[in-house]
Amino acid sequence: MPELTELPEPATSTTPVPPATPVAFPPAFLWGAATSAYQIEGAVREDGRTPSIWDTFSHTPGKTAGGETGDVAVDHYHRYRDDVALMARLGLTAYRFSISWSRVQPTGRGPAVQRGLDFYRRLVDELLAHDIKPAVTLYHWDLPQELEDAGGWPERDTALRFAEYAQIVGDALGDRVEQWITLNEPWCSAFLGYGSGVHAPGRTDAAASLRAAHHLNLAHGLGTSALRAAMPTRNTVAVSLNSSVVRPLSQDPADLAAARRIDDLANGVFHGPMLRGAYPRTLLSATSSVTDWSHVLDGDLALIKQPLDALGLNYYTPTLVSAAAASADGPRADGHGASAYSPWPGAEDVVFHQTPGERTEMGWTIDPTGLHDLIMRYHQETRGLPLYVTENGAAYDDEPDPDGRVHDPERIAYLHGHLSAVRRAIADGADVRGYYLWSLMDNFEWAYGYGKRFGAVYVDYATQTRTPKSSALWYRDAARTGTLPPVTAAE
Repeated sequence: MPELTELPEPATSTTPVPPATPVAFPPAFLWGAATSAYQIEGAVREDGRTPSIWDTFSHTPGKTAGGETGDVAVDHYHRYRDDVALMARLGLTAYRFSISWSRVQPTGRGPAVQRGLDFYRRLVDELLAHDIKPAVTLYHWDLPQELEDAGGWPERDTALRFAEYAQIVGDALGDRVEQWITLNEPWCSAFLGYGSGVHAPGRTDAAASLRAAHHLNLAHGLGTSALRAAMPTRNTVAVSLNSSVVRPLSQDPADLAAARRIDDLANGVFHGPMLRGAYPRTLLSATSSVTDWSHVLDGDLALIKQPLDALGLNYYTPTLVSAAAASADGPRADGHGASAYSPWPGAEDVVFHQTPGERTEMGWTIDPTGLHDLIMRYHQETRGLPLYVTENGAAYDDEPDPDGRVHDPERIAYLHGHLSAVRRAIADGADVRGYYLWSLMDNFEWAYGYGKRFGAVYVDYATQTRTPKSSALWYRDAARTGTLPPVTAAE
């Protein structure tokens, strides 16, 4: 059995905390935006790139809205220079992007394809020429298909292959890129990819999803060590977790226990091993009917728990849960897509509720207090480890007006509220060093295809024309001044 630990109870407050006295953001605060390779690059068959699991998944009938794929996406592979120039005009000081593993190492093993690496070298050079700090994410869900054919993340060998890939990319870019992130949202990779099947590779096996989670943890640890061996010591290594703010519907003991189970599956399954070197006892107990955890080998937890230089937090909406009533029925309202299979192994009797309030086009409730709660939780649990908000944003039904302008006042209000929560967390003592808006521009939104627009920049998919929305101009002014303009300051 793996090592055990006790983790704190999840936060239970549902009452917004009055804001602290407003303060300007620190002078060195990074104002960034984020993207991922499969969502924007296109060029899926160029320069040696081979299919990833998302190529296969999106080309499988019925898996994505309208059968849409990332074959072209927003053609960033060919338009990156213009995109970087646009970032500079929008005042960004940092840009977080991911590497396409199958563009660099097409089979997931063996030597690199230099043509693939050369694209990222050119991109990094272009960013640096515009004084924009690059932040590289090694893995944002696009596993080479050949590795999935060999078993994917439920197999231990995939973690070993990831370490080799990390060393290749670290060797190639480590002299110019100082900020590194091993994995983006491993929860989605494990539990949506192998549990509910709404993400690639579309498998529905609860035990496999828990094995995948462990091997993603192992990949993070091995990848961190590989990066550090390949790069200058000045570089930093982090991980981006979509840690959930889990709130119980009531203070009834059954609802509190339900919240604890979801907190373990959303948070403890990753931050337990990564930050403490152990899985929560309560997680192991709750999932004992699914797996015996024999895939955790002696020494794994020590390999996973590598010292981190920072922690990335992705936040969109809180999670509200309760214990199931005897009459409970209907779809699972957890915000993670429709499936007959649960991404919550061992917690099938937990009920997810829509939290009250305004919602985005994703159906996610807008609640900036959750971001403040999340930051303060990890500020306390990591004893001052530097934090970054590596994703935060909202999808709205944006359309150009007759003059070609795109007004998105809802997104401006969303950003103002969430950046105010970040600023309040800083005032409360949290060491938050940057914010990455999701997303720089509209793009392929996974199983939702092109129907959900998260971008601060509008993309006409037919012409690939980029048009900054009002929110992009508002964010530009925030970045330039280090303060938050009024929500009406968007022209």
